[in-house]
Amino acid sequence: MTHVLGRPLAIDLFSGCGGLTRGLKDAGFKVLAAVEIDAKAQQTYLLNHPDVCLYKNDIRLISAEQLMEDCSINVGQLDLLAGCPPCQGFSRLRTKNRAVSVHDDRNTLIKEFLRLVLELRPKTIMMENVPSLKDDIGFVEMVRQISRAGYRTNVEVLNAADYGVPQRRRRLIFLASRVGAPQVAPKAKTRLTVRDAIGSLEAPSRSKDPLHAFPENRSQSVKDLIAKIPKNGGSRAELGNDHQLPCHRRSDGFRDVYGRMAWDDVAPTITGGCHAPSKGRFLHPSYNRTVTLREAALLQGFPREYRFDTSHGKESIALMIGNALPPPLIAAQAQSLKNTLIASQASGASKP
Repeated sequence: MTHVLGRPLAIDLFSGCGGLTRGLKDAGFKVLAAVEIDAKAQQTYLLNHPDVCLYKNDIRLISAEQLMEDCSINVGQLDLLAGCPPCQGFSRLRTKNRAVSVHDDRNTLIKEFLRLVLELRPKTIMMENVPSLKDDIGFVEMVRQISRAGYRTNVEVLNAADYGVPQRRRRLIFLASRVGAPQVAPKAKTRLTVRDAIGSLEAPSRSKDPLHAFPENRSQSVKDLIAKIPKNGGSRAELGNDHQLPCHRRSDGFRDVYGRMAWDDVAPTITGGCHAPSKGRFLHPSYNRTVTLREAALLQGFPREYRFDTSHGKESIALMIGNALPPPLIAAQAQSLKNTLIASQASGASKP
């Protein structure tokens, strides 16, 4: 391995607000550089990872030569290249024969990931994304080209709840290695629950944490509806038509909206709408409110001290949290790749 004080080296592409980097650091990697195009995500990233060289640019404008020069590495020396190309570009819609993906300019970003893989030749690779990417022809071609470049590959769809994230979240994990066989991490023996993650937090009104104390703004009719939802996992469906909003009476879909989380279960998938009861099962198990932004971040697996700038606004922060990679899921898979690196070093198999 290439080391900085005994730590393997990594680069984070499409870094967002830093969930992937947090997971890599938790697994013992030194993150040399990251690339992110969104301004608010850049600011949040630097609040938490000021030690990382952040490229505030479109990845299509970032060259492998620039990365290697700035990070003082040569071809083949990087231990891990990791990233999550924006998943909105990988639509589940297909043509009638499901052979061609619907056109979206963001699909080209997976080619940029591949470009940097082939030019940097990292020892190991990790990509996280939506499960539907597994059948995307662009992704299948990327895996084929990486295999032809001498890497052994592994593609699996995992549930983040099996890796220390108190949330059910199915994600595709792509691992590759040219120094050994990449294996997904073993599942944790137990799952963390909503209670484990947020049960000990103080009331937002008493908190000095601005992310936890961010106020809600609800109409009285919505407040009244929330108060009626049964505690600890209750649903608006239990109220009967007379006590539901007119829009809910007209539709039988989206049953999770205005639903409560359950204390002793994992949370539902945390999305960018986690601040809004109309977007999913995001009501607190006991209190008549949605989960706070701090609670949402904890349910996504961020540490309590992770910083967000509240001047960015509730919707922007919720979107960053919902789009983030859960750090414990990443840490587990990064640790597995780290074990592969250690084994290859011990056997003398690691070559540029």
